[in-house]
Amino acid sequence: MVKEVHAAHILCKTEKKALEVKEKLAQGGQSFAEMARKYSQCPSGKSEGDLGWFGKGRMVPEFEKAAFEGEKGKILGPVKTQFGYHLIRVLDRK
Repeated sequence: MVKEVHAAHILCKTEKKALEVKEKLAQGGQSFAEMARKYSQCPSGKSEGDLGWFGKGRMVPEFEKAAFEGEKGKILGPVKTQFGYHLIRVLDRK
């Protein structure tokens, strides 16, 4: 059973913007970390979107569900929360 997830994210204000960023990521050329620094509306963008390790109950439910159920290494989303639209990358789990 997964107890903790290490994830990074890119927070966008609109679903449209999140989809644009996801498309740019799919085309390659820039890493998730670079795109987080450039596009994320969250302060974590300065640290390449890295949220560190977190357990259940630490994130809003929609984000947590995607992070705990998503496949490691894949870009998930956009996931809508009260903060906006997230692209989430699960870096590791334990």
